[in-house]
Amino acid sequence: MNKPYTAVRASLLKAASAVSAAAALTLAFGVQSAHAADASNGKVLADSHNCAACHGVNLNKPVSPDYPKLAGQHADYIFWALRQYQMGTGNVNFGRSNPIMQAQVQSLSERDLKDLAAYVESLKGDLVEKK
Repeated sequence: MNKPYTAVRASLLKAASAVSAAAALTLAFGVQSAHAADASNGKVLADSHNCAACHGVNLNKPVSPDYPKLAGQHADYIFWALRQYQMGTGNVNFGRSNPIMQAQVQSLSERDLKDLAAYVESLKGDLVEKK
């Protein structure tokens, strides 16, 4: 004889589940958009850290063949490469060991790295994808 109670309880659980799902989606999208990378700040950082001194004009004409062209590179790749330079040789699994790059990125936050990566990705480059 608990059928009315069971029906009400089921309705409440269903409503609570829907509210929880909506709250989770709102939080996920809200947090993601609140932390979107800022390419204009990335340009300021690239200029202040003098990235063009090695990577050339528009980060697309390196001064030496030993330095990579960066313009147009995927932001996620640039972010992780810069993050690996921050880790340095202290992390044998993930670190990169270029003393110049390590010195350039040590003072940058993860937010700065994401902004730099967004800026680099926004540049027109000569990179070619194989098809």
